[in-house]
Amino acid sequence: MLSIAAHTPGVAAVPDIYPDPGKAKTDLAAALQTAAANHRRIIVDFGGNWCTDCHVLDTYFHDAANRPLLEAAFILVHVNIGRLDQNLDLAERYQIPLKKGVPALAVLDSDGKLLYSQRTGEFEAMRRMQSSAVTEFLSQWKPAVAR
Repeated sequence: MLSIAAHTPGVAAVPDIYPDPGKAKTDLAAALQTAAANHRRIIVDFGGNWCTDCHVLDTYFHDAANRPLLEAAFILVHVNIGRLDQNLDLAERYQIPLKKGVPALAVLDSDGKLLYSQRTGEFEAMRRMQSSAVTEFLSQWKPAVAR
């Protein structure tokens, strides 16, 4: 029997950004503790390692324009949805309609209250978007500066 492995150049080098689906609740609990202590907001990123748009979003989150804003104001939690069959309870809790596509984001305040959820698949076509769309998103949802 002949076995042929499909190989796409460069794809093997893409690191997994979404941890094991079983870690989601623990990661979220840790983020809530850190956010409360540091007055930062939480971005809950629902997606999967198979998702090209999810990898593009993560690249944009960590590029030179967005990394400082992300690190100063937010804690990013990646929630692995498997093949749309994992962590569905978390997606429902944060009002994320996974059928609209991923990546899908929810923003929580430092107390864990839902401030925003992407309900219409806004970032689902991230590969056709620019990093500036992420900059606008981060600027819109960062916490107000204490005066």
